[in-house]
Amino acid sequence: MNRPIVGITMGDPAGSGPEITVKALSDASIYDRCRPLVVGDAKMLEQAKHFVHHPEIKINPVTDVKDAKFEYGTIDVYHLDLIKDVKEFKLGTVSKEGGRAAFESVRKVIELAMNKEIDATVTNALNKEAMNLALADEGKHFDGHTEIYATYTNTKKYTMMLAHHDFRVVHVSTHVSLREACDRVKKDRVLEVIELAWKTCRDLGIEDPKVGVCGLNPHAGENGLFGTEEIDEIIPAINAAKEKGINAIGPLPPDSAFSQMLGGWYDITVCMYHDQGHIPTKTIGFVYDREKQAWKAVEGVNITLGLPIIRTSVDHGTDFYHAGKGESNELSLVNAIDYALRMAATR
Repeated sequence: MNRPIVGITMGDPAGSGPEITVKALSDASIYDRCRPLVVGDAKMLEQAKHFVHHPEIKINPVTDVKDAKFEYGTIDVYHLDLIKDVKEFKLGTVSKEGGRAAFESVRKVIELAMNKEIDATVTNALNKEAMNLALADEGKHFDGHTEIYATYTNTKKYTMMLAHHDFRVVHVSTHVSLREACDRVKKDRVLEVIELAWKTCRDLGIEDPKVGVCGLNPHAGENGLFGTEEIDEIIPAINAAKEKGINAIGPLPPDSAFSQMLGGWYDITVCMYHDQGHIPTKTIGFVYDREKQAWKAVEGVNITLGLPIIRTSVDHGTDFYHAGKGESNELSLVNAIDYALRMAATR
């Protein structure tokens, strides 16, 4: 059986994406499990290999997947020629050029996956401000990767999942204001996310997934004392999920749900808004060493559920501060590739 072809976007070239990509692909075991193809600008990868002290790695620009070598020691790059002058391009800075490059890399990797030229996609971080500066002239706006993927795959029902090994959370809403997030807690949407969460766990090989469902309010509303969203919307969604044979549990008080998730009570937890799920996941995945004054680990994977193609991603930003220094941590990208391969194995 052929190893899956995994398309990896370079992310915003002003950030850490090119560097952590070279770091990740300097591990021979990646090539034992898949055929990686970076999508972006080969010139930025050529520059990045020197930042991370891997001058021996060869960069192979291609314009057709068939021309890739897929050999350890050579990084194949689907070259889009996105940066005019690498020497003049400023790292660690928001720019239209960087935003456009990141966007076009994502659009191309989606196209390759939809055309079945590659088996899965993995994205490095893009800068939302830079991307939308670049797209403003076209009258386009995207909140992030998830919305780009939904648009270019024509997907209506989707959500974001964050994972740190077997700690998994999914979201009813993500990039909206907290005020709007509360308004989006509706039975149909909560049920939709519960179903996506359950199906994903099944796809990952979990026979009878336990789906924890958080409340929106403190203490999950305390029977209406602190809000009625649980009574009006969340509990009806949980009951509807149970009628479909889904082991949905809740509504859970959000202040204790994640300790239980960490302890293995649930296989995945449905969160009502962005920070409810992001904060606990990043707290366990992002570890800062006080004594060394450096990040010991920056791990976590972002997966878009409901798409016709596989998309996983690093769960961190562009890391402009460390760009060009060779200090950025590649573990999140390695984990994203691992998750993509797990999902590809079920397709």
